[in-house]
Amino acid sequence: MTSTTRILVIGATGGIGSEVAKAALAAGWDVRAMHRRPKKAAAAMADMGVEWVKGDAMRAKDVTRAAKDCDVIFHGANPPGYKKWKQLAIPMLANTIKAAETVKARIAFPGNIYVYGDDAFPVLGEDAPQHPPTEKGNIRIEMEYMLRRTPQPALVVRAGDFFGPNAPGSWVGGGMIKAEKPISSVTYPGDPKTLHAFAYLPDLAETFIRLLSNPEVAASNFDIFHFAGHTVGGDTGVSFPDALRNAARMPDAPIKKLPWAMVRVAGVFNETFRELWKMRYLWRTPHRLDNTKLQSVIGSEPHTPLEEALRVTLVGHGCLPEQAPAASPQNETGHAAVAA
Repeated sequence: MTSTTRILVIGATGGIGSEVAKAALAAGWDVRAMHRRPKKAAAAMADMGVEWVKGDAMRAKDVTRAAKDCDVIFHGANPPGYKKWKQLAIPMLANTIKAAETVKARIAFPGNIYVYGDDAFPVLGEDAPQHPPTEKGNIRIEMEYMLRRTPQPALVVRAGDFFGPNAPGSWVGGGMIKAEKPISSVTYPGDPKTLHAFAYLPDLAETFIRLLSNPEVAASNFDIFHFAGHTVGGDTGVSFPDALRNAARMPDAPIKKLPWAMVRVAGVFNETFRELWKMRYLWRTPHRLDNTKLQSVIGSEPHTPLEEALRVTLVGHGCLPEQAPAASPQNETGHAAVAA
């Protein structure tokens, strides 16, 4: 890829989409984004330098029109609140694939670990068996199969639970803390001692751009890479809720358990809670992603120290002031050593 590369970002106002747009701009790429209300989106993200065009990801003609002259289409659209995946996720990706085939663009797609069941854990390599226990996992498998079948080149980067400054629907922004309020407690969905994979979105976005810029990746028709991100719990010596409290400078804030029984009851009446209940196995099953293949191609994986990443996340969610103190050097060094 050259500095004249143009990327269309589908879902540019979302957590991963916004970070990919920023990373692409930083790499000197031209960035286009599609939105149903482009003027509103441009006003909310005016400092980014993105070209906004009007369109709906559910309309194939809109996506194809927006993709004109683009080299890459990043598909970051995702049904909110775990709702209507079959009705929305599959058609939106199909429209992106059709657009890519029309304009001859490469597709980039963020994968997740929903595709795995008990026989794949704890170490998840790119060739791990995919026997998910949930419908959402099977939908994600179908989506990746769609990308394998298209004649256009496609790249999938799989990662753990997302978090970042513009990800209000993530577990951090939507469950562990209360946005727009100082941290008074942390609600953690699992046992902090259980091995669990998290992905800081700015690091994941930079990984996408580095892979898309790599000649080896550019020569492949379809490829999957695993992004290790931040692995916590297990024998890492890192507790995610402790890191979150330290980033907030509230080390004594209570750590609460998510009341899963209440989630199950609420799921009788609410689709989001019903789907959250189905995904609880990922908080009970130790897992990490093996990024050996990724590092063999791009070298060291982009990696922001955990407390620094969480501090930026808390600022983005309105829980800390913009000039919040940085994480302590001791904790940063300690986590970096563990992650390595």
